[in-house]
Amino acid sequence: MERLQKILSAAGVCSRRKAEELIQAGRITVNGKTASLGDRADWDRDDVRLDGRALAAPAERRCLMLNKPRGYVTTLADERGRPTVAELVADCGVRVYPVGRLDMDSQAPQQDGGSLAHRLAHPSHGMEKEYRVTVSGRLEGCAERLSALRKLEDGSPIAPARAAALLREPGRWVLSVTIRQGLNRQVRRMCAVAGLRVHRLERVREGPLTLGDLPPGCWRPLTAAEVSALSAQP
Repeated sequence: MERLQKILSAAGVCSRRKAEELIQAGRITVNGKTASLGDRADWDRDDVRLDGRALAAPAERRCLMLNKPRGYVTTLADERGRPTVAELVADCGVRVYPVGRLDMDSQAPQQDGGSLAHRLAHPSHGMEKEYRVTVSGRLEGCAERLSALRKLEDGSPIAPARAAALLREPGRWVLSVTIRQGLNRQVRRMCAVAGLRVHRLERVREGPLTLGDLPPGCWRPLTAAEVSALSAQP
């Protein structure tokens, strides 16, 4: 499901800002009903019309996986002039949109995929996100403390996570941490509550999609099997 403003923009009708004006003017309908700001629709299932005329679907939609390196922000444009993920996929041939949030100092796979994006990004689907986290600090028992956490530092409740030590080095451990919610900077905040300092954070899996050996800063199309596996998620 995508916001109507995004659908109108992708169809080449107008900008997203202009789309808001069209919606407020009552000129957009979804399945015969006048749309309102905030409404969403699915290209594959819903009948979206402007002044009674059906919108043409985009010529092509692509599902990509990008290994976002540290130092890039997850947005199409940044008012502060920082490097964005849009620059890394500029050669993919179509305009794509990043899925989900990831802070500038983290590394992870990111995707674009129309209605499939909703399955990855929306908390209601509870899609698992697995991270590799290099930490120092109170190391003994840290995996157990992370797994037992039920609140963040501000009292926000969190669902149980799964944490395990993968590699133990003097003064630092590499942990696997799997969550389902994806609150803002959740893993970093969990580590802080558990008395840990994060030196490196990399998301290596999101639902059925794994990063594999994709180098940082590079992208690839999702395979048919990956799209099918993602579509099959509840």
